[in-house]
Amino acid sequence: MATVELTKDNFEQVVTESSMVIVDFWAPWCGPCRGFAPVYEKAAEVHADVVFGKVNTDAEQELAGAFNIRSIPTLMVFREKVVLFQQAGALPASALEQVISQAKALDMAKVHQEIAERAAQGSGATS
Repeated sequence: MATVELTKDNFEQVVTESSMVIVDFWAPWCGPCRGFAPVYEKAAEVHADVVFGKVNTDAEQELAGAFNIRSIPTLMVFREKVVLFQQAGALPASALEQVISQAKALDMAKVHQEIAERAAQGSGATS
């Protein structure tokens, strides 16, 4: 599957409607971004069950700012609207595969439960 160009207009819809989305924040002038692009494209072909999105940080500065992107490339993995992974820097193919495998293997019911528990503790009673 080809990568999807993500913008502030379609980002939320893609992340909400897809079970897993991997986002590459990049820019056309960025050498490491250009080097990572073929690795990312290949992973998109192999994992047809995952949406691979790209955010051009030059064109989508508001979106990059919303996620506090300070360095590119930055990779983010969303599953069921939860950010599971975020890392700046180009990954080698083997590391990208490992990130994808680990994200797919997570028990999301457990992840959502942990998030709910943390939120309850954060807003819980003070002693």
